[in-house]
Amino acid sequence: MRARIAYKEKWQADDNIVEIKVWEVPISKDKPHGYKYSLVYIKGSKRILGYDNAEGKGDHRHYGQREESYKFKGIDKLFGDFYKDLRRYWQ
Repeated sequence: MRARIAYKEKWQADDNIVEIKVWEVPISKDKPHGYKYSLVYIKGSKRILGYDNAEGKGDHRHYGQREESYKFKGIDKLFGDFYKDLRRYWQ
């Protein structure tokens, strides 16, 4: 199985960008759930918030300069966690 885009969306308003990309990939040690993903909020040219599982780094979250491990529990939960953090930032 080759990587297949499962979801892709991008919103932009002024200098705010939200971009979400999810691919279905073969299950592997690095991607045990079968997904590669990137969910990011950018303001100006600076990443403010992001969730991804870049090669060799596993599932993790970026909030400002902080990076921490993220426990992947499914696509719906991933989207929910991202939007919850996004709302928290905008308040």
